[in-house]
Amino acid sequence: MNTNQIAHIASLVGEPARTAMLMELLDGRSLTAHELAGVGNVSPQTASRHLALMVEGGLLRVEQHGRHRYHRLASVDVARVLEGITQLAAQNAPIPRRAVVPGPKDAAMRMARSCYDHLAGRLGVAIAHRLLADGAITFDGEAGHVTDKAGAVLARLGIDLSASPDSANTRRPYCRPCLDWSERRFHVAGQLGTLICTHSLERGWLLRRQGMRALEITPKGVAALRDWMGQEDWRQVTGGDAFPARLAA
Repeated sequence: MNTNQIAHIASLVGEPARTAMLMELLDGRSLTAHELAGVGNVSPQTASRHLALMVEGGLLRVEQHGRHRYHRLASVDVARVLEGITQLAAQNAPIPRRAVVPGPKDAAMRMARSCYDHLAGRLGVAIAHRLLADGAITFDGEAGHVTDKAGAVLARLGIDLSASPDSANTRRPYCRPCLDWSERRFHVAGQLGTLICTHSLERGWLLRRQGMRALEITPKGVAALRDWMGQEDWRQVTGGDAFPARLAA
């Protein structure tokens, strides 16, 4: 690896239209070139050139399904780089002179969203807090560890850790902290984060909305997650932004 290679990757990420496309894919979705052209506010021809460069540079991979070609982030490592840039940008953002009232989409993103393949926002942070408080996981700098208490703690959510994939067969960390750019606290990433996110979607506790990274917490999800984490932690999820009264009780 030399400085020219590093500069090349940085230049791929640094072009505004390409940055917009990469950020749109940060939730793990696969999108067509036409969809990403709209995200980048460029013509389809320009989008195709941008996408080809990012595929060549190893940031994206493309898959053919029927008549359509879908683009997605090439790996979790690419997602981690984008997360890091997002965190740095948020830290260095100028402080507004007066408070800005964000729109409903911003509120939904802060409450619960997908961060590549794991949960972020206040929900993701609250889940991490519960796991840490119950001694199921520990964070040590950029490393995370699962303890012998994790099986019992997660079993209360209906997650069977003994049935999860063997972490020895992959280079990806089983558990690691990921700094949440909106909350400035850690949520859980790695294979464990993916397991919790996938389980919540499969159980119908969370719903994906077409074209949005924000995740909707369903009434069934409120009941399951609130009972698991406790009322105090649940208030951390629902506090601050408007939350439907039928779900906040």
